[in-house]
Formats: sequence, C-alpha cells, structure tokens
Amino acid sequence: MNRWRVFLAVAVSAAVAGLWALPAAASSLPSGERIVGGNGSHGGTVVEPVYDDMTGQIRYVSTPRGTPNPVKSNPVAAAPFYLPVYPAGASVPTLNCQDVPVENCPDHGPKVAAAAAAIDPLVYGGGVIGHDHLMAGPGSHGDFNVAWVPTLVLFAPGAAITHITTLDQLNQLLGSHVVFTVPLDGTNGTPNLTFHCSVVSAAVYAHGTPFLG
Repeated sequence: MNRWRVFLAVAVSAAVAGLWALPAAASSLPSGERIVGGNGSHGGTVVEPVYDDMTGQIRYVSTPRGTPNPVKSNPVAAAPFYLPVYPAGASVPTLNCQDVPVENCPDHGPKVAAAAAAIDPLVYGGGVIGHDHLMAGPGSHGDFNVAWVPTLVLFAPGAAITHITTLDQLNQLLGSHVVFTVPLDGTNGTPNLTFHCSVVSAAVYAHGTPFLG
C-alpha cells in the first residue's frame, strides 16, 4: 500500500553515549534536515533534530544517504522512534520538520503527511504543518536499543492539539485517547521501516548544509 510508504532514515554513524548528554547548541528551536559530507544523490549523511523523550531536550541524529531499510534486527531489540504529526491550524512551536511554508525534510516529510492524511483524514485531510521526532538516546535511561521503529503519533478527531516533547506527555495522551500510534513495523498492513540510529553533536548539525530536496 503506497499510502503507508514513509521513508524515514536516521542513521549509522560514529557516536558515543556522552554526545547525547550535550545541551542544544542554540536557544531557538532547530528545524529541518541537513547534509553533511559526500556528494551526489546518495552522498553524505542526513542530520536532523529530535527530542530526547525522557527530558524534552533537543538532540541530533544522523543517517548515511542511500542506506536500505528495513534493517535486519530481532524485533525484541527495537525501540519506538515517535513522530507526532501536527495538522494545519495547530498552534505549536517550530517543529523538527516543517512542511510549510517550505518543506525542510524532503526525504520523508511529504510521505509522513500523506500517511497521516490517509490514516486519519478527519484530522489531517486539511493539511499537515509538520512533525517532530522523539526518542530515548544512550545514557538517557529511556527505551534505547540497537534498532528503531518509526511510529506515527496521530491526534484523534475532535482532540485538542498539544505539542508533545516527552514520553510522559505521550503516555498521558495515549491513556486519555487524545492520540493513537501507528508503528511502521510491517504489521497491520504497514511497511517495516526499522532502522539503526546513532547520535551526533549539535556542532555536526550546525556545520551541515540545509537539505531542501
């Protein structure tokens, strides 16, 4: 089913657990993917911002371009990589990936938006402004593992839109049925888009070139 095809690549690159503990580089919220190194359509790596779902702080992850997914991994050795998706008209801060006014995560933003509209048209049929990324990094004491399952977080029809930056917030909203999740793990008609994730410092992101397609 093409409507489920969401390309989400975040990375295998050299990093150490201590990098995850570094504070964000700037006071303003970063947004959009950046290319670091390489050349051509499959060169370099893509670096993008995420929220540490244990603390709500901004971090960064990276993936080489052109890598296949899903990765081969034991489902037991996987953790969720959440993507809260926000509909048109939502009043939220700058998102990790903005679809408007200009798409700044071109390798997966439009497909995330299309999937949200197909799954939850009452909320997202009028458009999507963007999405965030939430994950627990090394040393965060959260659900960190060797592989990650992209998991859409969608708002239920009629629900108030809240900006989600931590796992505690997400769990509360799940418990009250404000949101629901769609794991892209190969079950229930979804593709398996499991990937390996690694973290990089804010400096790597700052020195990248904006990826605008």
